[in-house]
Amino acid sequence: MPAPEQTSLLDPGLVAPAPAATRFAAVAQVLVDMPLPHLDHTFDYGIPDALDAAAQPGVRVKVRFAGTDRDGYLIARTSGTTHTGALAPLRKVVSPLPVLTPAVHELARTVAKRYAGTSTDVLRLAIPPRHATAEKAVLAQPEAVPELPASAPEVGSAVGQAPLPDPTGADVVLDADRLAHWADYPGGAAFLRRIGAGDSPRAAWCALPGRVELGGTEHPHWAVAVAVAVLATRAGRRDAIVSVPDARDVATLGAALDALDIEHVVLTAEQGASARYRRFVRALTGRTHVVIGTRSAAFAPLPNLGLVVCWDDGDDLLAEPRAPYPHTREVLVQRADLAGAAALVGGFARTPEAQLLVADGWARSLQADRSVVRARAPRVIAPGEADLAREGEGGRARIPAPALALARRALANGPVLVQVPRAGYLPVVACARCRTPARCSHCHGPLRLDRADAPPQCRWCGRHATAWACGECGATAMRAMRTGAGRTAEELGRAFPGVPVTVSGRDGGVLDRVPAGPRLVVATPGAEPSADGGYTGALLLDAALITNRPELSAGVEALRRWLGAAALVRSSGDGGEVMILGQGAPVPVQALVRWDPVGHAGRELSERQDLSFPPLVRLATLTGGSGALASMMRHLRLPAEAEVLGPVPVEDTGGPAQGAEEEMLRTLVRIDRRAGDVLSVALAQAQAIRSARKEPGVVRVRIDPDHLW
Repeated sequence: MPAPEQTSLLDPGLVAPAPAATRFAAVAQVLVDMPLPHLDHTFDYGIPDALDAAAQPGVRVKVRFAGTDRDGYLIARTSGTTHTGALAPLRKVVSPLPVLTPAVHELARTVAKRYAGTSTDVLRLAIPPRHATAEKAVLAQPEAVPELPASAPEVGSAVGQAPLPDPTGADVVLDADRLAHWADYPGGAAFLRRIGAGDSPRAAWCALPGRVELGGTEHPHWAVAVAVAVLATRAGRRDAIVSVPDARDVATLGAALDALDIEHVVLTAEQGASARYRRFVRALTGRTHVVIGTRSAAFAPLPNLGLVVCWDDGDDLLAEPRAPYPHTREVLVQRADLAGAAALVGGFARTPEAQLLVADGWARSLQADRSVVRARAPRVIAPGEADLAREGEGGRARIPAPALALARRALANGPVLVQVPRAGYLPVVACARCRTPARCSHCHGPLRLDRADAPPQCRWCGRHATAWACGECGATAMRAMRTGAGRTAEELGRAFPGVPVTVSGRDGGVLDRVPAGPRLVVATPGAEPSADGGYTGALLLDAALITNRPELSAGVEALRRWLGAAALVRSSGDGGEVMILGQGAPVPVQALVRWDPVGHAGRELSERQDLSFPPLVRLATLTGGSGALASMMRHLRLPAEAEVLGPVPVEDTGGPAQGAEEEMLRTLVRIDRRAGDVLSVALAQAQAIRSARKEPGVVRVRIDPDHLW
């Protein structure tokens, strides 16, 4: 069933214009930057003669709205208006630079529709605030010569699992040395050739671990492979966007691009106002052709887009924390569809969402043969309870005797990585006698220990519990319930005297790199530094803490974290060993042992199909006070096939109680994913009705959230 159109919200320009007022040069359709859902459409303003030349589609303008000067974007110029009264004039053209391109505007509307949001919210994510000095500096530089593509793009030329034939008659400048970085993936070289020929293949890619030498320096294989894909895009005289989770990944990829002499700019939300806007304007005006960065890079206004890349799409840093909460992977998938561009969604792991792209035929799976994986990956050991029981007392320790033996062997040849799920010293403590969780006497928040000689401290209010006593049995002694990176480093220092112990994580700072040589590196997930020459061994501790979390993607996230750490270890042929400890869930643990992220993603997708979980269904969470949520449900017009679950009270969010405030409730609505747009449109309309009627309370709507409970 086709999704219904929201003419009043999204397509006001489709209404046939009436005759224009004669005192204006033209009529401007302006999207006013307002957060209210019912105002998410254009308004007509008159263009005075003095602003006629500058008031072009895409420019920033100032308008009078509800008695206040507001920012907005000029979407289109027309000769008439449907407004029956006198038109208000444009107050000002802020800059003659058209910062909102038609492609980005269409993308914003598509993303807003997908996530039941407003296009103005999406544009706040896409277009940085203006910085006049930076804009003038960029525009003063010589203009770039427009590039023409090598050939017209063939949209969706690589779908499903069919082999990719090489293009014929294409003048693609990719030498054998560059193609060799993709030779281990069946169809990988053909994928690059088709990009260089101007086609638009799409792939879900499982990257191999390891490092390769480029320009006399070692780089991670994944970064070099992505850089070569960008090079292929530039060979076809098209532009490329690469989004990665964090600044460390940006720096890693930037170094690989530099090694291949690929000019690029970095675009992240964390940059200063001047730096970010300068890079944005360079992309907008064709002065750069490659943009890399974090979430905000996905909206870069490159005029001739040929490739979008999303690396490590399972990382929750790629989920936007601001409304309408889009995921970078989905933004780039939508953008590839709209622009007819090639797409590469990759990582060491495979998410169910990426696997669904393959199952739907939208993308082709790119992965190495099992023989290549076994040669490139380290040996992974997962001792079971029976294995550890044979070790006696030494097998019951958190770091058992076999793990200490592995670390001792590995330290003879280089550094050893120890991954710990939790930062801190003892992040969770309990009564030593009855094991009741230790709570603050002031706010009842959980207590933690930051050092062995420090008093317990509340994780909520920060007060020190200097005279703590158990409320159940009166005992004053504590025991550890969770062990953090700090305590782990302390224990390893005692077990390996004379061996340097380094901690990388939230408390002591994240390290980028450690030197070769014997060293124990204790790191939290995502904070593992790379090692010169690779780690000789790794211990992955407390596996059950990750796999037993009450989250839909606990197993997927656990495997992603483990593979990311294991990928830093040398290959099995070079003696690399990884041991996973802590009795994690067997399915992701065995997927790690086999290094089989594709098989794990396929199994996860099949189970979610049976349970009607995303991404096989479109699921929305509605969170708000009881009154606001009830009014939202009254206005919501759902299809008959939609399923409503709840409302239920929202569980503890990890902070202190908010006193007598209204109880927060949550309702889930799910529907077949083929009718997902129908659900999103209905939610947007209900929000618009509540906004227009000024109904009290806020209802937060999230589509396919990364955390369901």
